[in-house]
Parts: sequence; structure tokens; C-alpha cells
Amino acid sequence: MHHLLSRPGSSAIRFIAHPRSFLLSNLRAASDPNHFGQVHHLLRNTGLVRLQLSFSDNESAYLQNLLQKLHKHHGHGLPITHSAQRGWMWDIRPSPDSFQSHHCQARSETMEEFPWHTDCSYERCPPRYFALQVLQPDRCGGGTLSVLNADRLLSLLSPGARKWLSSPSFRITVPPEFTKDEGERSIRGSLLAIHRSGPRLRFREDIISPLHPAAEGALMELKSVLLDPSAQAQVVNLTAHDLPQGSIILMDNGRWLHARNEVKDPQRHLRRVRWDAKPFLAQNVAVL
Repeated sequence: MHHLLSRPGSSAIRFIAHPRSFLLSNLRAASDPNHFGQVHHLLRNTGLVRLQLSFSDNESAYLQNLLQKLHKHHGHGLPITHSAQRGWMWDIRPSPDSFQSHHCQARSETMEEFPWHTDCSYERCPPRYFALQVLQPDRCGGGTLSVLNADRLLSLLSPGARKWLSSPSFRITVPPEFTKDEGERSIRGSLLAIHRSGPRLRFREDIISPLHPAAEGALMELKSVLLDPSAQAQVVNLTAHDLPQGSIILMDNGRWLHARNEVKDPQRHLRRVRWDAKPFLAQNVAVL
């Protein structure tokens, strides 16, 4: 199967404007109404925010405090657990021998490239947002995070493809490391949903199976568009220089796809949290 990692980190992809960035000097910033209000509005309007901590925070106290404030003052849902065996935070680092959940290795725990996807595409209620905190960047030139705006991507699709992507015509398999209910191995639903805030996409090629020939054609068109020069021109690549130690990037999970190229530093260490889970298309999703 051809995987859709459209050369994240490649010099052939031009850079566009990087996300708005904040420099934070102490932990108290997370409790500043002006600060967490700005973060909320930027996430709602652009879906992408970058933060830089100038203080040590190996326990991710800033992130935890920020999410509590966004929950209390701006109505964000609290973080979701990553699996039946994990809490809010998930450590992303190469783990050849030690797995975090169900004795299964998550894709993020390898050093392999991770093609274009949205997080928790297998959930009936995917998280609207997620954040990555850089505890140790890749010092060997790998692990570049690439992001692509879904609105621009969807504008390249035909009306017929958008129609079928919006139909509950896809089986989405739950990876074993993220199983929460022993009886739920997959869901049936759509890949595209239209909300009041705009279109939302979920995608991870290796776990999606179309259930209708027209749905298969729509999926093929989406995969083709991901490789289109018009889409590739919109890719933003964030290297270790852009996301050094202490960086945090917050993303709208339905409005931005992300990918990672090969990790070259076995000590690379990120921490992830996902929050504000919302039904994707609740009336069109059924457990298989």
C-alpha cells in the first residue's frame, strides 16, 4: 500500500507562515486570563498555536494547568484517557522493548515515519484538540512534524468525493494499543463532518476500509489530493529548530492533519495530551 507521507521535512515543500508563538517565562502564565483567553481564541480561529517555555517543566504542569483553565473558563472538555491503561498524558519516544498499553507498540513509539493522519480517527468522539510538548527534540535531524490545513485540502476535492466522505461508508479499526472496550474493535462512520465551526476531517490510511465502491473512489481521490502540488505547497514543516526543548504546539485535530518523518535520535521525547472530545457524526456512527 502506498502511504501518504508527502515528504515531510523535504526542501521541495515551501514554508508558509508558521503558527502564532508565545514565549512564557514562568508557570503562572497558565493562570493568566489574558493568556489562556488568547490561546482559546487562536485555537478557535486558526487551530494552531505554538508556545515556548523558558522554564523547566518535565511534569507538564503548565499544560495541565492550561487545560483546567480552558475547561473552566472557555468550555473545553477535559482531556481524554488514551486507552484503558493510560491517563491524560502519553509519552512519545522510541520504545523497542517497553510498550505503554496492552503490550502493543503504538505507531508513535517507533522511529518510523508516520504518514498524514488525525489523532483518534477511530473514536466515535474524537478530541477536538491535542498538544505536543517537546521534552527532548531529535538532535540528529529527524522527527520533523509536518502539518497541513484540512480546509485547503478539502477545497481540492470534487463535490462527489466530499459527499461520499461525509457518508457513514467506512470501517475504522481501533488499533489494539488504544482499545478501551474489549468488545469494540472498529466503528463505522464518515471521514468528513460539517459542524457550525466548519468542516472537520478524520483520516489514518492504514486503519480505514471503505464499505462501498463509491466510498472507495472518494478515499482514493482524497489520497491523490494529498499528493497534489497544490496541497504540498501548503505544508508547514516544523523541525527541531522550530520546536526546541520546551516547545508546545496545540492543534485543532479536525482542521489540521499532521505527519512525522523518520526519527533519527533514539532519545527524542515528546508528551501528548488530547482534549475536548466531541461526536464526529453521532447519528451516523455505529459500532460494528
